[in-house]
Amino acid sequence: MAEDLSDYRKSYEKSELTISQSENNPFEQFKKWFQETEAVAAESEVNAMTVSTIGLDGFPKSRVVLLKSYDENGFVFYTNYESEKGQAIAQNPNLCISFFWPQMERQVIIKGRAEKVSEATSTAYFHSRPAGSQLGAWTSPQSEVIPDREFLEKRLADLEKKYAATEIPKPPHWGGYLVVPTEFEFWQGRPNRLHDRLRYTPGGVHWKLERLAP
Repeated sequence: MAEDLSDYRKSYEKSELTISQSENNPFEQFKKWFQETEAVAAESEVNAMTVSTIGLDGFPKSRVVLLKSYDENGFVFYTNYESEKGQAIAQNPNLCISFFWPQMERQVIIKGRAEKVSEATSTAYFHSRPAGSQLGAWTSPQSEVIPDREFLEKRLADLEKKYAATEIPKPPHWGGYLVVPTEFEFWQGRPNRLHDRLRYTPGGVHWKLERLAP
């Protein structure tokens, strides 16, 4: 059944992005935008980001995960290494992460390479999570076909009994990835679809900053 969405339009008029307004370092620009979005959208998951990989079947696939930390080394998220996502990264560590912040009419697109964080870092973060989330990492054979919802609920109940009086260990197949950026693009919505797009690419000692046509 066809559905006409041609009247879905919005005029973006909240801000602008110029080279003179931008930080020389894209990590600082990201931090600036992230904090500005937090200030006006504290109730939303500002750290929600889309991770796009190239799957074992050759197709790109995107999914939303949560950014858990970032600094000038890159951006960290956690997952099951045996999941579809983890297998795709093992075969091809080149990926893309992106953030869309509609409250600010902004998005950030980051190309980079993923590498596993240290086991110590993954373990420390794992034990900072609520017990239910820790058990969930053991319960779900992520991306595998399962017979029904009861399969998960039974596994969770069994694990709750098993670890009722002891620390929950981190699964060996679970941990973090650090995405090391090779390119940043900052997008600010503007009227008449003449959006601002600024791209940072490595340029020797400093990052090279250029404006792209919308």
